[in-house]
Amino acid sequence: MARMVQDEGSSSVTSSPLQFFSLMSLSPSLGSPYPWLRELKSEERGLYLIHLLLSCANHVAAGSLENANIGLEQISHLASPDGDTMQRIASYFSEALADRILKAWPGLHKALNSTRLSSVSEGILVRKLFFELCPFLKLSFVITNQAILEAMEGEKMVHIIDLNAAEPAQWIALLQALSARPEGPPHLRITGIHEQKEVLEQTALRLTEEAEKLDIPFQFNPIVCKLENLDVESLRVKTGEALAISSVLQLHTLLASDDENLRKKSPPVSRSSNSVNLQRALQMNQSTLGELLEKDLINGYSPSPDSASSSPLSLSTSAKMESFLAALWGLSPKIMLVTEQESNHNGPTFMERLLEALYFYASLFDCLESTVSRSSMERMKVEKMLFGEEIKNIIACEGTERKERHEKLEKWIQRLDFAGFGRVPMSYYGLLQARRLLQSYGCDGYKIKEENGCLVICWQDRALFSVSAWRCRRYD
Repeated sequence: MARMVQDEGSSSVTSSPLQFFSLMSLSPSLGSPYPWLRELKSEERGLYLIHLLLSCANHVAAGSLENANIGLEQISHLASPDGDTMQRIASYFSEALADRILKAWPGLHKALNSTRLSSVSEGILVRKLFFELCPFLKLSFVITNQAILEAMEGEKMVHIIDLNAAEPAQWIALLQALSARPEGPPHLRITGIHEQKEVLEQTALRLTEEAEKLDIPFQFNPIVCKLENLDVESLRVKTGEALAISSVLQLHTLLASDDENLRKKSPPVSRSSNSVNLQRALQMNQSTLGELLEKDLINGYSPSPDSASSSPLSLSTSAKMESFLAALWGLSPKIMLVTEQESNHNGPTFMERLLEALYFYASLFDCLESTVSRSSMERMKVEKMLFGEEIKNIIACEGTERKERHEKLEKWIQRLDFAGFGRVPMSYYGLLQARRLLQSYGCDGYKIKEENGCLVICWQDRALFSVSAWRCRRYD
């Protein structure tokens, strides 16, 4: 076997690298990588890393720790947090797989993480870096603000509830737009929700300064709490106010609250079903995987029919989400804007989530690869402290600990419709503004398109984020 491996590796892989990789089982006899591995071209190395990640994940799912350990060691020789896109992805997915294994020994896991520092300022910094390096949140803010402006035309008292008031840039832009209204600015009140008091204080300071500069009557109402613990009564919505609600990458976190009991009742996933996932991924043709690693990193994977829409939570059993949306509906918002990740990371099986996450985050890493240098510290911070932590949460965590439960637009449409909200079509002007912003960004890979009356923001042909607008159907 060793001689065959070296013979194959001495020339370029031209026939079918996946057939070759599938011959290589992760067994104790494989040991350290052969020298030819270091000579692989970027695309070939990427193919091999995909094979190793999926094989290792199957061993983790099956509880085969010895083989999983060998797989992680193999990956460590080829992956790198400052290498090409696939090397970087492999670094963070292997870390997530290792973390999942360690969670089986809570004492060991806690000891290894006991001195880990997580400062509020660091979290704010990394989200600001993501805001600057990628246009996704800027586009969401432009679209959201335009929808609010149009909904609030002629209103004299406007109240906005921000379910995660960590980024004042969105509301600074809205204040500036409101100050230019022909009828003059309204009295504006923003209620900001965040679990960190310092974040709300910074947001309040920035917005108050801007409102004073523009001479707009303004109040900021801070609410320090986690979204799942929010008491809707504390939002203090007053009679006569025109209400708007903004949720940017927040609603999915509420799905964790309903999962614990359902998870305990779910039957265990058999090893054979995990093997099917691996075989399905390895059957992708070479040219598609070449494109996948070169640019798109997504076209080759076609989710199984259940993975696109399945979730451990049916609409009828998401009690926390149902009650929360019902409470928001009871506030009679004139408009509600929802931005969410456009991927299914809330599937019922570990392997399903891993595959979906692999292709979703491959696109995000590829965005940065196309626009930011590999040596950029800002890029590495976003990849490690934001993407890497999200990947770890999706892959390594279960139950209420798993907060990153992203679901696709189709599921959010069903859920919000069930809660009594009706879709508000996005305005042509909002779409135009978003496309202008993308043109000014100077990168052809980003796209924005309409889908089911909502807008989806894409990298190449892969939808990554959705923005939808809603109102109580009683306004129809």
